[in-house]
Amino acid sequence: MKISAVKGFRDVLPEESARWSWIEATARELLARYDYGELRIPIAERSTLFSRSIGETSDIVEKEMYTFDDRDGTQLSLRPEGTASVVRAYVEHSIQVKEPVSKLFYIGPMFRRERPQKGRYRQFHQIGWEVIGRDDPAIDAEVITLVDDLLARLGVRTARFQLNSLGDGTCRPVYREALTVWGRAHLSELCDNCRRRLEQNPLRLLDCKEEGCRAATASAPAMADYLCAPCRAHFDDVRAILEGEGINFVVDPRLVRGLDYYCRTAFEIVAEGLGSQNAVGGGGRYDGLVKAAGGPDVGGVGVALGLERLAMVAGDTPLQPGLEIFIAPLGRDADLTAARLGRELRSQGARVEVESGSRSLKSHMRRADKLGAHYVLILGEQELGRRAASVRDMVAKLDFQCAIPLDAEPEKFLATLRQLAVEASSQTA
Repeated sequence: MKISAVKGFRDVLPEESARWSWIEATARELLARYDYGELRIPIAERSTLFSRSIGETSDIVEKEMYTFDDRDGTQLSLRPEGTASVVRAYVEHSIQVKEPVSKLFYIGPMFRRERPQKGRYRQFHQIGWEVIGRDDPAIDAEVITLVDDLLARLGVRTARFQLNSLGDGTCRPVYREALTVWGRAHLSELCDNCRRRLEQNPLRLLDCKEEGCRAATASAPAMADYLCAPCRAHFDDVRAILEGEGINFVVDPRLVRGLDYYCRTAFEIVAEGLGSQNAVGGGGRYDGLVKAAGGPDVGGVGVALGLERLAMVAGDTPLQPGLEIFIAPLGRDADLTAARLGRELRSQGARVEVESGSRSLKSHMRRADKLGAHYVLILGEQELGRRAASVRDMVAKLDFQCAIPLDAEPEKFLATLRQLAVEASSQTA
């Protein structure tokens, strides 16, 4: 009986995996330039970490987390996002003692039991980065600028930024009250979930995906009209820096993000070609989250990008180096020499495939052609006797003898092979 993958979980096959590796390598190189260090966070955490940080009334906690009891009765959840785990690690390891300002990034899988759709799966992957220890608008803008730099390097041309300010502990309660009053007056227009959440977390009204609620909340009060002077100044500074950097963005008064810990700056990155759910990623400021997790009262800001979605909107993957050498042993006696030679050539950076001596030369050549090998080294009885391989240049369609012994230094062997191929090609030109 064939066993298929679980719904919403999938295999990433080599061709797509190569694209992911390119995106990850590009991100790592750029993050290093911005002085971020990698943090590898665990896949499972105590469920309370997410319920406290993300919010009891969020869709993630209420509907989407993969939660289970460990054998000792501890309730665990597969991580649905990365920020809470980064903050937990920051507090647990007292990172602030060594680094007053910590710049950390992570890459890895997340888990949410939502309806699978284009570019969205129940196991999905994120690249995220966080700055803990700064609360100034300049670092908010830098986090967004880093996203813009990464998208440019990946050839993402359809992305755009949406920004909003969610206020803070001074002005947000006033806005929440105004939104609650509005919600009570429009109760009949709201879905059951929004009616239930109205008293607990009215900001969730703006995040609802139901068409009826989205139409109704178009007339809801906007956070921008309730910002206190410090929050307004912070948001004005973020926008001014981004404008100075030439980064295109729009202010979206409906943007609240799906996680309760955000305050002040919040943003999303959306792109064409992803369907109705067109977000590539998002982030924002989360002052107060570190303190709530038992750490110091310091600010924080971060972002997470979906790897699956980045792969869908990024430009062409750079060509990967093809197979350079295919070693074709003929007979069992040649297997030992082929294995040794293959390992030595790989140590010099060559991409090498070593076949079994049980196959015929015709079979070897078909396989080498299918793999796109540049050279085929043939090791038959005659080649072993003279300790020099016969060579087929599959690109130039030439045959020649490798004049250097098989047991020569691998660096010299590889250099001579390449030089002989050049000379053979020039003689037939």
